[in-house]
Amino acid sequence: MDLNKAQIIGRITQDLELKQTPNGQSVISFSVATNRNWTDSSWIKQEQVEFHNVVLWGKLAEIADKYLNKWSKIFIEWRLQTRTWEAQDWTKRYKTEIVWENMIMLDSKSDSESYQSSNSTNETPAVKKTTPKVEEEISIEDIPF
Repeated sequence: MDLNKAQIIGRITQDLELKQTPNGQSVISFSVATNRNWTDSSWIKQEQVEFHNVVLWGKLAEIADKYLNKWSKIFIEWRLQTRTWEAQDWTKRYKTEIVWENMIMLDSKSDSESYQSSNSTNETPAVKKTTPKVEEEISIEDIPF
């Protein structure tokens, strides 16, 4: 059995903006921050923050636009996919991209707004779980940003 899956739980770091491709496909992109905390050999607490760029398409993008905002806590599950193309200078190019497969919202819009103002970590059970439907292949030229 093979497995190509990655998962993160983190907070959205920016305001979301729903966009449309020239063919009318909904798309939204944002960054999710995850924190790693540990104590080093000198017993000093350390923290490392990673930022993950996420792109959502179609109905999932519309749901994210409606229910999520900056500081919303979410769980995202994806697979990695590498595509190849020939550049204008005739060289072969490769790009590994995140292809989303699942998203679970871990707090409501009001919870994330209170987190932003008070930095508390109120968590509520997952309120929405969605799984994408593959409708059509998206070309890099369709992305409006």
